[in-house]
This record gives sequence, structure tokens and C-alpha cells, in this order.
Amino acid sequence: MSLEDTFREEADELLVDLEAAMLELEETPDDEDCVNRAFRAMHTIKGSGSMFGFDKLAAFTHHLENAFDLVRSGELQVTKELISISLDSGDHIRAMLEDTEPSEELLQQSEALLARLAALVPGAQGSDAGGENAPAQNETASDAPLEGTWRIRLKPAADTFACGMDPLPVIREVAGLGECEVSVLFSDVPGLNELDPEECYLAWDLVLTTDQGREAIDDVFIFVEDDWSIEMELIDSNNDFAPSQAELKLGEILEEKGDATPEQVEQALAQQKKAGELLKENGVPPDRVDAALKEQKTVREKKARKQKAAESVKVPADKLDTLMDLVGELVIAQARLNQYAGNKDSELVSIAEEMERLSTELRDNTLGLRMLPIGTTFARFRRLVRDLSTELGKKIELVTEGAETELDKTVIDKLADPMVHLIRNSIDHGIEMPQRRLEAGKPETGTVHLSAVHSESNVIIKIRDDGAGLNAEAIRSKAIERGLIQEGDNLADQELYNLIFEAGFSTAKTVSNISGRGVGMDVVKRSIESLRGSVWISSEPGQGSTITIKLPLTLAIIEGLLVQVEKERYVLPLSLVEECIEVASSETRNNGGNQLIEVRGELVPYLRLRDCFGHSQDDLPEIEQIVVTRVGETRFGFAVDQVIGQHQTVIKALGKMYEGTVGLSGATIMGDGAVALILDAASLINWATETSNAIH
Repeated sequence: MSLEDTFREEADELLVDLEAAMLELEETPDDEDCVNRAFRAMHTIKGSGSMFGFDKLAAFTHHLENAFDLVRSGELQVTKELISISLDSGDHIRAMLEDTEPSEELLQQSEALLARLAALVPGAQGSDAGGENAPAQNETASDAPLEGTWRIRLKPAADTFACGMDPLPVIREVAGLGECEVSVLFSDVPGLNELDPEECYLAWDLVLTTDQGREAIDDVFIFVEDDWSIEMELIDSNNDFAPSQAELKLGEILEEKGDATPEQVEQALAQQKKAGELLKENGVPPDRVDAALKEQKTVREKKARKQKAAESVKVPADKLDTLMDLVGELVIAQARLNQYAGNKDSELVSIAEEMERLSTELRDNTLGLRMLPIGTTFARFRRLVRDLSTELGKKIELVTEGAETELDKTVIDKLADPMVHLIRNSIDHGIEMPQRRLEAGKPETGTVHLSAVHSESNVIIKIRDDGAGLNAEAIRSKAIERGLIQEGDNLADQELYNLIFEAGFSTAKTVSNISGRGVGMDVVKRSIESLRGSVWISSEPGQGSTITIKLPLTLAIIEGLLVQVEKERYVLPLSLVEECIEVASSETRNNGGNQLIEVRGELVPYLRLRDCFGHSQDDLPEIEQIVVTRVGETRFGFAVDQVIGQHQTVIKALGKMYEGTVGLSGATIMGDGAVALILDAASLINWATETSNAIH
């Protein structure tokens, strides 16, 4: 990966953080942490962009940075317009990342955004996007201030109080530049008999970690530097060539500051006690020792943070995919070894068992590397909800829960588009206009609730809104009109709701640029089912709707149930299997072409895999083994000749000849080299249902 690509990747992460900070600021405009996050993101993009040759990008970001510097100083208020400009600017910066020399169209967009900014911040726009107000071309990231830790000792003049000067606002201003540890030095305060109440005896030690640079700190002391004693020293920096105090011991710090003599330090070390206690006993003022301990702690913590950051390594996703493929091959080889070892030789069996343990551990760790918190997807939906609610004139709040729930990166990437479509539908069709909500006795602001939770080897994602809910009668009428159901069909509400996933189905009376054309919900369902997931809808009229998505944790290796029909073997995802039962043929029922079996008082439809894949109908076993599965809210059984048992399944894609084959989602290689097909339970159930309806 080139340096420019690295910059683009890091800039994209910073833009995500900037967008999140903006959306949080819209709810809490006085949140200083969000303001500082936004400022740091802009500052870093500007400095790094200049260093890697993205001069126009750096120039544009410089104006935004200046605006948020005014926000930090209290000279500019956070408004809805400022947030809108910042969000639009984030999108614009993302477009400018494509090339070091942006097109004329992008430069015109820069001018338009800076003109909007200038209306809020006079003087924010220069002659052009890279003109007079841009940072100097030679201001590279190496010239920009790097984060550093400064040791500052302030000793106000003795007549400070008499002159009406208060040191505390100065100290607060310094602390506002970054993270700051403040220690009060009071060892020079005399006894009450000698104390002059108008004289300042106090001093302060500050350990400041900031990215503002020496000049910004000097600016704080501009009015007192002639009268106060101010000592400042850089003791640690992110610049590898800057001096660092990270390894200094307590005594060395005190010596450097002049608070202890080398003799006192030597004398203390010779007494085998804690250095701080010994130094106090040897005449070093306790307040000076405490201040030095705080400094030591601050520098150590910063060093620990640096080391922790250095321990993280960014790895391209394709390398993780390659690693996962290799682990899959190892699992297959391990299965072959187990099958070959059998009971032939105790030593070989022992080696096979050890290899199995290691390959399982390697598999689990590799899968862990691919897992990401689903919150990385949730974050982008805040912007979607904000923009759509503004466009539609609705008031909508997005509430998220379970953002830390982890899911395979591949699943997260492929889930983004279906989720966008579902949320758009909830906003457009589900949430009512503010006035209508008030008339219905609801709060003016609607809510879209997005949640994720682990459930065994799956993740359950729910998109819930508190809108009007689905109109079952409107869906029924549309379904009859489309020929999906007959006039006399008595479908439960749940079955009616799921009809909206049919291609081209829509009950919208008007078509907008957001939705209403009946294009998308069928694609959503297919996309989720391609991830071996399922989706279904529940609704309560007047109260809202809930869309539930069930997804496997990973697409690479699954635990499966291996079954056999004649000489062919098949795999069902174990996460779908509820139970396996044996039933005599005489105990099954046939209801108008539907095969049914009674499972503890409940009739469950089932399908013989022989019927699906063209196996011989001869030699049917007298006792059928039926695997009962649950897909969404549907229970369904699959009749097989034999249930072999649990099998660790490495998923392989089917060739082009077999793409789109109903009932198959992939294949796996067995230990003996044979191929077993992985069944797509959802599509098999749909096929069985459609076939049954056709018979009727």
C-alpha cells in the first residue's frame, strides 16, 4: 500500500469520526469533547493532506478548521447550518481524496461550500479554494505542531494579588489546550505571623499534553510573561527526534527542575525506601515531590498509550480473506487426517487429535480477526436519518442499541445496502408527519430503533419504528390484484406482511424519489438470504412495525449437520436445526399435497430431499429421519435416509453451471475428498410452498 493510499484510508476514518461528532453536536451543541474531536479530525486531515500533496484539500479543510477554532474559543456558536456545512464538507473532502489534483467541478463545489461558511464566519473564504487564506505550501505535517508533553512551572510575581491579577484564569486557559495535570506548590508560604495577605507565595507545576505547539502556550502568557517566572520545557513528543523524558526516574526529574540536589537524591537512594518518601525525609518539599510524581505518571501513561497504539497493525482485508481460505484448506486436510487415522495407530490418532485442537484454535482466532462491531455500520445511518427527515419534513430520532455486537466483516459489508433500504422505508412509509402524529396522540418526533444482539451462532438485527404500522387490508387487496393470493385465501397477518418482499409489490399511492416503486424489498430479501440469513416483518396498526433480520456470524466456516440420502451427502446449517426425530411412514399425513408430521402436538410441514434432487423413489426406508428446522418464524422438516452428525463445514462457492440452483447455497469437501452440497433451507421452503400452491 502506497503512502497516499495509507493517507486516504486514515482520512476516511477521520471523516467517519467527524460525521459522528457533527451528529452528536446537533443534539448537544455545548459538548466541548465533540467540538474538539471535530477540530482534531480537520487539523489532522489538513496537515497530512499537505504532506502527501493534497494541497487543494488541505486548503479547503483549513477554512473549516479555522471555523471550529472559533467555536472552541466561544466566538462562534454551533448552529444547524454550521453542522450542515460541515457534513457536506465531509462528503466533499471524501470526493477530493480521489486525486491530488481535483477537477474544476470539485473546485467550484469548494467555492460554494466556503461561500456558505463565509456567511457564518466573516473572512472564512479566500480568493479560491487554495488561495490567500490557505496554509502556506511549505507547511507540511512536519511543520505542523505535533502532540507533545510540556513541563511548565509558573511563579506569579509577589505583587500579583495587589495588582488585581488572578492566576487561576491563566491556568485554566493553559489546561484548555489539552490534557493537563496541575500541582500547587505551597512550600514557600510562610507562617501566619509572617504572611502578607496581599502577597502571592504560591507557584504551580503543570504537565500539559497538547498538539497546539509552543506558540499557542506562549500566547496564554503574553500579558504576564514580563512579571511572572515562567519555565517551560518539552519533556516528551510524538516526534522521534525530539527530546523525551519518558525514561527519567523521579530523582532525575527533581534534579532537572532544580528541586533537589544530586546529593539529596544519592542519599535517598542509599536508604532503600520509596524514592518519594525518602526525598521528603531528606528535605525536599513534599509539594515538589508530589508534583514530580504527577509528571512521572503523566509521561508514563502517555508512553503506555503510544506502545498500545504501536501494538495494533492494519491489515488489508484481502490478506485476511486469503488467511481464511488457507485455514479452510487446513480444516479440510484435518478432516482427511482424522478419517485416515481412524483406529489404526495410537500415535497417529494422538497426532491427529493434537492437529485438530490446533486447527480449531487457529480457525477461531482467524474468525475473530474478521469480526467487527456492527456499530461501524450503524454510524452511517445517523446521517441517513437526518438527511431524509429534513427532506420529508419529518422529525425523527435514531436510537441504536448493541453497536458493540460483532459480525464478520464480509457480512457487514454486504448488509449495508439492504439496511439502508429498510431504514428508508421505515422513514418514508412508517413514520407519520408531525401533525398527524400529534392528532394520533403520539410525540411529534418519531423514533427508529436499531438494535443488534447475539443469539447462539447468529446475530439478530431489528429495525423498529413507532409509526402507523402496516395496513393488512391494503396489502391483501394489492396481493389479490397482483394474483399473489386468491379472494378466498385466509392468510394470517404475518403471512400478509411478508408479501411485501414479493418483486414489484408496493401499496404506496404516490411514487417519490425515496420509495414507492415496489423495487427493492425483494432485492433486500434476496441479499439477506444470500448471506444465509432470513428476514420477516411484524406490525401492530397504529403502533409501528418491526423488521427482524437473522444472520450467521460468519460466511466462511460453519457448524453443519451432515445427512445422507442414498449415497449423496448434504449439509444443513446447524444454527437452523431444532431437533431430529424418527417417524414411521404410517405416522405422516398428507393434506392436499402437503406432507405433515405431528411434533409434540404441533403439525409441521416437511419435505423429502429425495423429491427435491431427483433421487430414486425406490427403497424408501420404513423409518424416516426428519430434521426439524426453524427459518424466521417458520418450522419445517426435511426427511433424509440418515443423520450422520455434526460436521465442521468449510463453505465453497458453486461453479457457474450451478449458480441459482434452488435449494443450494454452496458445497464443502469431505475428509474422503467427496463433495457434499450445503442446503439453502429458506429457498427449499419457498420452493415447497410454491409447489404446494401450484397443486391446489
